[in-house]
Amino acid sequence: MNRRLLAATLAGAVAISLAGGWALSRDGDDDQLARGAADDESVVELSTPGTAQIPSIETNPQMSGDVLPTVELQTNDGAAVSTADLLGQPLVLNFWYSTCAPCEHELPAFAAVSAEFGDQVRFVGVNPYDSAATNESFARDKGVGYELLRDPDGAYLSAIEIATAPFTLFVDASGTIVRQTGVLDEDQLRTYVEELLA
Repeated sequence: MNRRLLAATLAGAVAISLAGGWALSRDGDDDQLARGAADDESVVELSTPGTAQIPSIETNPQMSGDVLPTVELQTNDGAAVSTADLLGQPLVLNFWYSTCAPCEHELPAFAAVSAEFGDQVRFVGVNPYDSAATNESFARDKGVGYELLRDPDGAYLSAIEIATAPFTLFVDASGTIVRQTGVLDEDQLRTYVEELLA
């Protein structure tokens, strides 16, 4: 009789332990979900009530009408170049880097349109991440012949608060930003350059 009682007691204890363990583990899963630590990366906990916005072209600040910020960039040889030195004629500033697939996709369009407009518009590529060698070789392999600068300390990126790439600014000769865009195809780019020259 005592053995039966002991076995029943042990079976009950095991059942309670299993149920308790399962409940605790579920509670932990819920905590992880609340912290956004689950496999579903779309779950986010906000520190204050509101709606989270995933970085996209819409999260880049609107700069049309603003003056191009003055920051120091670098040539691939390491020489300093101020964005103020880029002004004096219509300017197209394309923010890109080699591991950005949309950037890579649009580089041939920039190569073609920049060659078409020659000296009428100054095209400049600004690269925040790549080495000087990669900045040079990657763009040249896509047909880019225009000026390539680097933003190794993130000064340009911070000044215009970029959330996504590619990001292009169309700037008039006086330094006023007249348009900003995300990914462009060749026809769109040509249209915007023509409008910049009008």
